[in-house]
Amino acid sequence: MAEFDYSHRVVKLQELMSEIGVGATLLSVGADLPYFTGYEAMPTERLTMLVVPVVGDPILFIPRLEAPRVVAGDFEMLAWDETDDPVALVAKAASGAERALIGDHTWSVFLVGLQKELPDISWAPASTVTKQLRMRKDRGEIEALRSAAHGVDRVLARVPGEVVFAGRTEVEVANDLRRMTVEEGHEMAAFAIVASGPNGASPHHEPEQRVIEPGDLAICDFGGRYEGYYSDVTRTFSVGDPTQEQVEIHAVVAAANAAGQSAVGPGVPCQEVDRATRYVVVEAGYGEYFIHRTGHGIGLEVHEHPYLVEGNDLGLEAGMTFSIEPGIYLPGQLGVRIEDIAVCTETGIDALNRADRNLVVVA
Repeated sequence: MAEFDYSHRVVKLQELMSEIGVGATLLSVGADLPYFTGYEAMPTERLTMLVVPVVGDPILFIPRLEAPRVVAGDFEMLAWDETDDPVALVAKAASGAERALIGDHTWSVFLVGLQKELPDISWAPASTVTKQLRMRKDRGEIEALRSAAHGVDRVLARVPGEVVFAGRTEVEVANDLRRMTVEEGHEMAAFAIVASGPNGASPHHEPEQRVIEPGDLAICDFGGRYEGYYSDVTRTFSVGDPTQEQVEIHAVVAAANAAGQSAVGPGVPCQEVDRATRYVVVEAGYGEYFIHRTGHGIGLEVHEHPYLVEGNDLGLEAGMTFSIEPGIYLPGQLGVRIEDIAVCTETGIDALNRADRNLVVVA
């Protein structure tokens, strides 16, 4: 199991806070809290919040009934009782700050309460700073992501021999993928998109009771969590022998995926990877049917910084992890997407997913 240096992460956060004149960072539910403490808050009406001062040790405010779940770390823990006002307790700890950062996923009821308690503080989203740390992965994080990716690769290798598509619903196939994701080492299955036939034209289609038919293409986009880090992979299968058009469209998407991977390297702007994949699709005449960005960062969340999209001129750096997932979506007909998770290295790219990218025929 990977080990993470949470105290070092807090020090780096405090250094960034000092640089921009922030006196406190307040983190509640969401991925920032476990990134700095190893503890994932329960998303309930009881407030859990880490207060990180620009100087000094952090304080974790937590409901007393949840305190036994916390593994001790380099932070003070203050367990509050049911008759306490946790917002007032947090406000007192942050009262010396003139500017503060608040976790992006903090419930609005808590932020409104803090604004009332601390009317003179100027607030900003915590991600303005935390993303600078989280999108640059260390070795332990990359290895966790690698293990997660290899787990879903093993699922994909099992699919042709173990999963029947024709005559079964999208929900049934999605349930197979979820089960197999856990069987291949994940703590949990986070999601499973199965979009068959015309449903494939919806990139984030929710599996439904549609019965998959011979002749369909079926997009399978799924992933889970391993040691806190996520996998996310997509392959498109042909249910029975594909048509020539299906073969050609799949080939375009595969070429776009390869072009995106070839474009990755330190210093390359994120938008250039998007341009590389999109160029292939546009040249093939399907540009209007590639309706989303090329990729998203991945780590403690399935979608996080950096985003591979036009307009993002952030240069890639070694340790940044992200998806490369071009797609073509013909409304009312079909969809094709091929997605891999990759790491930018000092010399280029390390593709974490190695599963077959060909158009595999399934029953």
